[in-house]
Parts: sequence; structure tokens; C-alpha cells
Amino acid sequence: MIDTIIERAHIFDGTGSPPLACDLAVVNDRIALIGDLSEHDAHERIDGRGLTLCPGFIDVHSHSDELWLINPRCEGKILQGVTTEIGGNCGSSVAPLRGLAFERKQEELARYGYGEQWNDLDGFFTLIERNGVALNVATLIGLGTTRRGVRADREGKLDRRESEAQCALVREGVEQGGLGVSSGLIYVPSRYADLDELVACARQARDAGQPRYVSHLRDEGDALFEALDEALEVGRRAEVAVQCSHHKASGKKNWGKAHDSLRAIDRARASGLTVHADAYPYTAMWTDLATILPKEALFGGREETLTRLQDPEIAAGLVFRLELERADTWRDITIAGGLSERNARLAGLRMDEIARTWNTHPARAALRLLIEERLEPQALFFSMHEDDVNAVLSASFTCIGSDASARALSGVTAQGVPHPRTYGTFPRIFSRFVRGRKTFEIAEAIRRMTSLPADIFGLANRGRIRIGAYADLVLFDAERIADTATYERPFSAPVGIKSVLVNGKAVVHNGAITGALPGRALRGGCCI
Repeated sequence: MIDTIIERAHIFDGTGSPPLACDLAVVNDRIALIGDLSEHDAHERIDGRGLTLCPGFIDVHSHSDELWLINPRCEGKILQGVTTEIGGNCGSSVAPLRGLAFERKQEELARYGYGEQWNDLDGFFTLIERNGVALNVATLIGLGTTRRGVRADREGKLDRRESEAQCALVREGVEQGGLGVSSGLIYVPSRYADLDELVACARQARDAGQPRYVSHLRDEGDALFEALDEALEVGRRAEVAVQCSHHKASGKKNWGKAHDSLRAIDRARASGLTVHADAYPYTAMWTDLATILPKEALFGGREETLTRLQDPEIAAGLVFRLELERADTWRDITIAGGLSERNARLAGLRMDEIARTWNTHPARAALRLLIEERLEPQALFFSMHEDDVNAVLSASFTCIGSDASARALSGVTAQGVPHPRTYGTFPRIFSRFVRGRKTFEIAEAIRRMTSLPADIFGLANRGRIRIGAYADLVLFDAERIADTATYERPFSAPVGIKSVLVNGKAVVHNGAITGALPGRALRGGCCI
């Protein structure tokens, strides 16, 4: 008996091909039949007339990680049509955890009241499989996490023993199911890694069968080209594919650079290097407020940094420097979260507004907030131009990543004022860049969210509609699908999506969350 038949939908197979108007049958977790199924019986029939059916969307740049355990229903993602997330980005991953990396992860979990522990990726995936999750999950191995495990947050080059220990952690993580390695080269401690360290770790991923280096570049603004060259050099030396995370040109004086960076990627691809990028369809980025600090202020890790910020002489110098460098940009920084109860009211305010509230200069207000909240505040930086965003999205090698975690619309994971991409990334591609700017046709937009990321990251039997593939599916109204989340009111679900199936089970039905948890841990991109 067929479990589900979706009738008379416009079926896009995910490859960029034109649609077919026909039926699709699901048996257990697979696509079983495609064609005229009017004579077949099924437990359930879903009317797809006038609607679009395509493979489930794959979020290649997620930061859900431990939230897959804390919020297994993943409402903010499945309501967008996301059926698979790839975590472990920007150098931070759920495993392997040693030393300070383990301690920091326990701090994060304690904020959500979650008490279970793990050390390695196998232990984490075992928890996922035991507890259940709404969508499929996969992860990279974060080189910030592995470095923190062997050298804490101290700057400097790894010695031989530390290098060997980090390489062993990378190898362990990839052999237990990691899809490759990631770096976040603006963050402590990843920023202390040199080219040799990055190459050595990427080679471990290659030798373990997952030759991928995914990088939040060392600079996305003034030194964008140099940072891109570094990432490409890692790919050449380690003989691995390169993925440029949330590719952008940040800062008004750098607007337009995205076009040149895309040409550089084109040249690298023409030379034989495998290079891709991902992007989100917004002009604001979301990251740690501490990234405004110069690198010399961040040496030694969190405690030393906080001690430094509280030194009156050092603080005065930092305030002077920040006021010079960011004189016209404080209004472009909005505090999003990472706040304790004492400062929770500041979420959603811009730095110049906070400064007026505290009757001080914005730079002093920023330092005060960083000190009071122990470097934890997160902020939105309105630093991009939509023409650059459009250019990056238009490149045929760019897929879509939300750069956000799977949060709920209320409860413990719905704190602060997060970036609207948390709830709107994938529908926004259709509303603003397919129907609005007409950056690409709908078939190509779907390819960027389905078969392209599945091929890049080796997700077996996903990202395409074909007989025998896993039944990860999204049924939506192509003329109506849209994001509704805004910077002011981010906790808002998209519209236009009727049903979402993960491994053949409905997680969204008639626009409502079912509560089903049919997702799987994709070790090495596969179900085992």
C-alpha cells in the first residue's frame, strides 16, 4: 500500500529542469512512483493542484548544532521547507570536545537547562537518534573547536604535539561522520590558525574521505581578496574542495568588491579547483559584537580580554580607536541577543540608542556591554549592499545557507531579537529574488537549495525528486510563498508552504507543524 500520494502538482526535480504536472507516491521513507497515479490506492492523498512540489531545502550553513537536542521540533526551519541542515560551521561544532571546548559547550547547554553530555560526534549523533529530530542533520568539524581542545584560547602557532593532537581530533570527527572541516577565522581561537595549520587539518579530512574545507574567511571587507586567496590556497595545498561561507563584501567602502571576488572564484574553478559559495538573501549580517574589537584586544581568550577591557588606560585607547573607525556606523549595529536579564531590554536597540540611554559615547557603551555580558552579546551589522547580495546569489556555484539556528517561535530558544533569516531565508529567495528582482527562474532557485548542496556535501539520495530517493519534499504556492519575519519582528513564520515531508513523514501539514520527529543523523552524508 502506498502511504501518500501528492496529486497533480508541478514537480520540479531539483536539477533545474522544467516541471512535470503529475502525481508522486511515497512508500515508507522513499519516493516510489511518479506519473499518473489516479488508479492507485493510498493511505493519504494530498491535493497538489496549482502548487509546486520540489525536494526539501538543504540549509548548508546552519548554526543549530546543540539546538537539535534542545529544540528537536526545529520549527523555524521546517516552516521554511528546510528538511536537512548542515551544522558545524564557522569553526564551531558539537564535537569532538576536549578541555576548554568541552567546558564552553557545557556553559552553552546550561543556559537552556540541558544536562546531557557527550565528547565525540558518535555520542552526539546517538543522542539525536534516541531523542528524535524533525529534520535531517549533518555536521562539519569545527577547527576552532578542535584548536580550543588542544590549546584553549591562547594565541600563537601550535607546537608539534598540539598539531598532532588537533589532527587526531579532526580525523576522529570525520571518521565518525563529519562532512569535512570548517574555519571561522575572525573568531577566537580560529583566528590564530595559520595557513599550515589549516592545510594540515584539511588534509586529515581528505584522508578520512571527506575532502571539504568550509571557511568563514579571515576578512570579508577591506582584505576580502587576500582572505579569499588564503582559502583557495588551502584547497590547492590540501587537495580539497573549498566552500566560501556567507560570501559577501562588508562595509560601504567595499561595496562592489563582490563582483571581483566572484571572478576570482571563477578563475580558480577554471584552473581545476572545486570551489562553491553560499549566501543568505539579506543585507545585514549577524555575529558577535566582540568582532568590533581589534585583534590585539582579543589575545589570551575571554578572561584576559575582559581584564584588558577593564583597564582604564587600555579602554580609553580602544574607545578613541573605535570612535575613529566606526564614527558613522554605530546606528548600523543592532543588539540581537546574548544578554543577561539585567540588559535584556536592550535587545533590538541600535548602539547609538543604547549610548543615549546610558548617556555616553557609543564606543564606551559597546565596551560596557561587552564587559557586563562577558563578550556574549550578538549583533546585527547592516553592512552590505543588496546589489552585491544579488551578484553573489546570481553565481551558478552559490547555494543557500541561512547562517541561523533552528529556533522556535516562542519559548527558551526564542530569546532576544534574532536576525529574520532565522525564520525567513528560503521563502525570501522566492519572494524577493525570483518574483521580485528576477535574479533567477524558479527552477534554478530550487536547484540552489536542493541538488547543488546535496552534490557539494555528498548527501546520498537527497536533493532530487526521483524514484528511490528519500522523500524529503516541500509543497508550496509559488506565487504566494514569502517571508514575513522582519528585523523589528523576527518571530514570524513564512506563508505559502502547505506541506513538508521528511523521510516520508509530514512535519508540516496544511501549514501547521505536526510534531513528528522523522529526521535522521547523516553520518558522512548517509543514513547508517
